[in-house]
Amino acid sequence: MPTLEELKYPIGRYQPTVSAMPGIRAAQIQSLRQLPTRLRQAVDGLSADQLLTPYRDGGWSLLQTVHHVADSHANAFIRFKLSLTEDWPTVKPYDEAAWARLADSTQPPVAVSLSLIDALHARWTTLLDSLSDDDLQHRGYVHPVNGRQTLAYALGLYDWHGRHHTAHITQLRAAQGW
Repeated sequence: MPTLEELKYPIGRYQPTVSAMPGIRAAQIQSLRQLPTRLRQAVDGLSADQLLTPYRDGGWSLLQTVHHVADSHANAFIRFKLSLTEDWPTVKPYDEAAWARLADSTQPPVAVSLSLIDALHARWTTLLDSLSDDDLQHRGYVHPVNGRQTLAYALGLYDWHGRHHTAHITQLRAAQGW
């Protein structure tokens, strides 16, 4: 039986990598490019009741998890654009748990956020492909809680984030035999 830590962090906690290194950067962008397909495959064939199952006691339902990825990655995309058009902008944090309780995170079908993630990642990876090493290493934003974050750091973080939440879904499916 997995520990609480393994249920919370099925691929481990985020470990920053040097995203400005060409091979790592390309792999992280490719991972974000593939996330819509991986998420769609992770929830494919699940019933409405199964999608309402939390991935761990006290955790979000699988439906909330997919809607959260859409919310989080939309914020990330905007943060990247702000970072490329302003000098170290301060970004606004948000209460992820409160957002996950809102009607748009609990009621719409999972397909709504999967479509949003498809479109969002098509645009985001186009933007990411255009960035230089200098952009990644010397541009970024200020997070009021987490401090200065370069785009290289943020690229790695959101690559991890997508894989992390996809693993929540696939881990529960495996445990339940779905």
